[in-house]
Amino acid sequence: MPIFWQCDRCTACCRWPGQVTFTEAELTRMALHLGLTEEAFIAQYTRVNAQRTGLALTDQADGSCVFLDGADCRVQPVKPQQCRDFPNLWNFPGFEKVCQAKPVDVSPLEWKQRIAQATGRVDVPDPV
Repeated sequence: MPIFWQCDRCTACCRWPGQVTFTEAELTRMALHLGLTEEAFIAQYTRVNAQRTGLALTDQADGSCVFLDGADCRVQPVKPQQCRDFPNLWNFPGFEKVCQAKPVDVSPLEWKQRIAQATGRVDVPDPV
């Protein structure tokens, strides 16, 4: 039985070190959501990614996501796919120790349906 991780928005993933990348369409949506031009958004909220091949969101001084505001995400309705996919389509070793997502045993079909709903994806892979 696959496990679907039911997110409770604890924001632990937003505090974990790493980099959040995004597509041009996601950049446009985040900029519009914040009432900024794309140029202003890039200047204020991005940096060159670790591979030097594109942009990533900047971090706050403590390493958390630039959009984490207390216990809420300032771009929640338009957050990047990378964020929406965690922890079901990607995660890191030991994430269960910091993430408060609840594991739910589901059928393969239900897993795909829940993933599609949680992530907005239409191209949901088969469960591992």
